[in-house]
Amino acid sequence: MPHEARAVIAVKKGAPVEVLPVLVPDPGPGEVLVQIQACGVCPTDLRHRDGAAGEDFPYLLGHEAAGIVEATGPGCGELAPGDYVVLAWRAPCGTCRSCRRGRPWYCFDSRTAQGTPTLLDGTPLTPALGIGAFAEKALVHARQAVKVDPSARPEAAGLIGCGVMAGYGAAVYTGRVGNGDTVAVIGCGGVGNAAIAGAALAGARRVIAVDVDSRKLDAAERFGATDTVNSRWTDAVAAVRTLTGGHGTDVTIDAVGTPETFRQALDMRDLAGVLVQAGIPDRDQHVDLPLHDLFSRGGALKTSWYGDCLPTRDFPVLIDLHLRGKLDLEAFVSETILLDDVEDAFGRLQRGDVLRSVAVL
Repeated sequence: MPHEARAVIAVKKGAPVEVLPVLVPDPGPGEVLVQIQACGVCPTDLRHRDGAAGEDFPYLLGHEAAGIVEATGPGCGELAPGDYVVLAWRAPCGTCRSCRRGRPWYCFDSRTAQGTPTLLDGTPLTPALGIGAFAEKALVHARQAVKVDPSARPEAAGLIGCGVMAGYGAAVYTGRVGNGDTVAVIGCGGVGNAAIAGAALAGARRVIAVDVDSRKLDAAERFGATDTVNSRWTDAVAAVRTLTGGHGTDVTIDAVGTPETFRQALDMRDLAGVLVQAGIPDRDQHVDLPLHDLFSRGGALKTSWYGDCLPTRDFPVLIDLHLRGKLDLEAFVSETILLDDVEDAFGRLQRGDVLRSVAVL
């Protein structure tokens, strides 16, 4: 029997979100029903609200969440009611051509629940990123629910479900930052600061934070930045090259995703350096580059999908790092809010006033 729950809905493109009652189905085979405890306000939710991520309105927003398993369908393995989980928006299928090649982080057929939440009048909803966790209850595939240590507060733990994992993985897995490397991170929001933290944990000797907002640069130092560059007032490429002895960085991570920041990241690299594209560009953005520039500098240009992570492997590790005091997840939580406050939180996110607002249920 469907479960009624309050949820944040993007009813139509660009309109303010609404908190409405919805019906969430019982879990079917391989599915779990999760009682959501906390869900972060991520820029991707804003992209869904504004139609930049697609036109499948109405959307059930929210995906950066932690909660308690309330019920399971058949075939859910070791998951059981009462388990404390973080939700993942990518869940490798294990059978697609990428998974079979031993690259499950690129899974081309990620699992999501087949049950469809609806409004009370029966209108089907599209769960953003296959989750829809700005709700009292969420239906997800069992592989999207990753058990973690319940000692971590849900307000902090849920953030590894998207932004923290995307940034950390961009540095550690996509960029392969190693001991002694120099790293620049452009954009010091949630993803960028997680990349800074990941680079620091991986042993980078210099981690340079680049942003146009001095408040974000101050925060970046807390996550492990050794140097900061305010690109509103300074030529960021020149500043990074000066800080690296004129050479440029071994790894540069663009956590913004605009043509301007991509070009900056490209030019900040040392010879044979790596550029990691972690920020999500708009569909209509383009970059025009001389092909010889790409060839002559060598190295690699990489797109980071969800930090090239394996949630079942990486979520518990990040939680353990947090509980051991090595990764401060609490520092990403700028404020806690209610579901009714999500629209206002979008405004604070756009203004750069917060790293993450977290809705607590």
